[in-house]
Amino acid sequence: MAEYVDHYYQSTDGLRLYARDYACRTPGRAEPPVVLCMHGLTRNSADFAGLASQLSQACRVVSVDCRGRGKSDYDPVVANYNPAVYVQDMLTLLEDLQIDKVILCGTSMGGLMSIMMGATQPGRILGMVINDIGPEIDPRGLDRIKAYVGKTKPVHNWDDAVAQAREINGIAFPDFTDEEWKEFTRGIYNDVDGIPVLAYDPAISQPIDSDKDVAAPPDLWPLFDAVSGIPLLVVRGETSDILARSCVDTMRERKPDLQYVEIPGRGHAPTLNEALALEAIEQFLQGLP
Repeated sequence: MAEYVDHYYQSTDGLRLYARDYACRTPGRAEPPVVLCMHGLTRNSADFAGLASQLSQACRVVSVDCRGRGKSDYDPVVANYNPAVYVQDMLTLLEDLQIDKVILCGTSMGGLMSIMMGATQPGRILGMVINDIGPEIDPRGLDRIKAYVGKTKPVHNWDDAVAQAREINGIAFPDFTDEEWKEFTRGIYNDVDGIPVLAYDPAISQPIDSDKDVAAPPDLWPLFDAVSGIPLLVVRGETSDILARSCVDTMRERKPDLQYVEIPGRGHAPTLNEALALEAIEQFLQGLP
């Protein structure tokens, strides 16, 4: 039996979008806190399977497929592949599920979405977990991501898919076992008649290739300052090439109550299944009002 319920909803412009809805497993807890998990640029709701399984012991967890990813519709209007539109989709989802207050957990692009939601909807955001992203994006990592998104060669079997996943993501997960690579690969590819196909629309690369401000807006510090009243945990991979330590230092200067954990042996971005990450997230959630 699946741990979650499939939830489909309609965006304001008519796309059919998808999310996993994990019910809280604590008996008798009628109104558990809700954690909304938002993935990175090329990923989907499967990224949070391990975290959601853990957190749903005490929380309801909703993990999304942004438009153009996973089980959500691909958008024929390529310009809509940008964080402002994704944020509107998240607000539509919350309304559809009749969720008022929410805790945000965002990896990379999902972290930028979290900051945008916190800045524009501060009254409904109880706390935020931001995974390996900040108001300044290291150009080294951005160039690395732009070099492969939407440009990978098709694969013809699952062994080739695992090899491709390792080639692209090995820098972030140097200690993954063969089994972990297989599980990781199953999360980022769809099985189409036995052939692995990446679970995102290759067209998501077009806006970031044509306009650098779509991938990395020029100045996110005003948005970060706008969430100063919201409890915040920042997770960083030790060797991240997206979130520099210097950026974290500035974030902590501007928000002294910011909580921070660095995950050894991880680049961009930690899976959040690491023991240290799980412990930090659970402690952070327990400390929320």
